Amino acid sequence: MKTRIQQLRKERRISQSELADALSVTRQTIISLESGKYKASLVLAHKIAQYFGSVIEEIFIFEGEENL
Repeated sequence: MKTRIQQLRKERRISQSELADALSVTRQTIISLESGKYKASLVLAHKIAQYFGSVIEEIFIFEGEENL
């Protein structure tokens, strides 16, 4: 799954560590989310959307069979 987390984070000049601290996760979790190696739980996706003042659908890009 692709995300816009890295783009949004860089636009706001927020480090991975700062974002991780704000979301109460590890920096490794942010790295994994940004690289697409980890899919966020619904709770974490909601926290991320709230943090960026957005909705989940604008941050997480669902493609192919992920829509099923």
